[in-house]
Amino acid sequence: MASACKKETGSTASADSIGGSGESFVDSLCMYRMGDYGSQFWRIPALLCLDDGTLLAVNDKRKYSYKDLPEDIDIVCRRSRDMGNSWSEPQTIVEGTGYKHGYGDPALVQCENGDVLCFFVGGNGLWASTESDPIRSYVCRSTDRGLSWSTPEDITSQLWGSQSVSPSTRNYKASFFGSGNALRLRQGPHKGRILVAAAMCRKSAQKLDNFVVYSDDNGHSWQVSDRAFSVGDEAKLVELNDGTVLISVRQGGPRGCNRSSDGGKTWGTQSTWPEMTANACNGDLIRINDTTLIHSLPNSMNRENVSVFISNDEGSTWHSPHLLVAGPSVYSSLTRLADGSVGCFVEVGPDTGCELWFYRFNPAWLK
Repeated sequence: MASACKKETGSTASADSIGGSGESFVDSLCMYRMGDYGSQFWRIPALLCLDDGTLLAVNDKRKYSYKDLPEDIDIVCRRSRDMGNSWSEPQTIVEGTGYKHGYGDPALVQCENGDVLCFFVGGNGLWASTESDPIRSYVCRSTDRGLSWSTPEDITSQLWGSQSVSPSTRNYKASFFGSGNALRLRQGPHKGRILVAAAMCRKSAQKLDNFVVYSDDNGHSWQVSDRAFSVGDEAKLVELNDGTVLISVRQGGPRGCNRSSDGGKTWGTQSTWPEMTANACNGDLIRINDTTLIHSLPNSMNRENVSVFISNDEGSTWHSPHLLVAGPSVYSSLTRLADGSVGCFVEVGPDTGCELWFYRFNPAWLK
């Protein structure tokens, strides 16, 4: 059984004011500590609020080792029906069964038809992957808002290698998804399209490039974009008000970025955000209203001080980082809750193996 996870609050207002015009509000709840549910380590958060307000928190259960694949890792899910105040017991989406038989790095999206997709990888490690012994890309589907999940579907051969649907990824030897949020387009000619960012490793060198994997049929078949970012890493996507797709890319130093005007298929000239210079770390990027994008990321050249950056010009510039987690903290995932508040699922304390915490704040905290 899990150890008790104490709820802590930094609020200056009651919960009734969350998402409204009241004073700023931040509270937090520990979701997993080391040793909970028979696992020594917990990592890689993904958080998504569904259309009916159900909140899904999905992550790696790294049972025996802090390390990435090919270690023995499960992917688990907890659900909340009250905006993160209470949570179900963890449910296993897919269970690892040994070395090179584990799974990790989940990303979530809800399709236009209501289905929820969970993307992840499994098998071999990224850098050791070959076409004959690959790190594999999977999709699981839930038709009941995260209560149950389908058998994983292996989509590896569609994405990279000699059988890839895209000639541009046939000279790659590995791929993994940017964990956290995937994206569904809400407007324009590609409305309903599902997109998830992937980092693919070149055959010719141990370097990663970013592509976007996308589907126009609620995740039943997949296509791959042109290269979105050269020499990148984990990446996130957001839709802008004019329908442009913006990608944010992990780098050590200034965060990378690029834009697509055709629903993520082709991309412009890559650039960086010098005002968001940070450790090479995964973060998240979402829209919270018509005028505001937010981005979670360590505000440091070390893995510490996960903060929330703000953009009021559709991602052209970023400002006013608000410190959310003081001290050692790493990956994070964001979602907008049913009442207009924001949830953040974040790794805390990586020096001791990582706990996973749920934070919630209202837009007033960002002012």
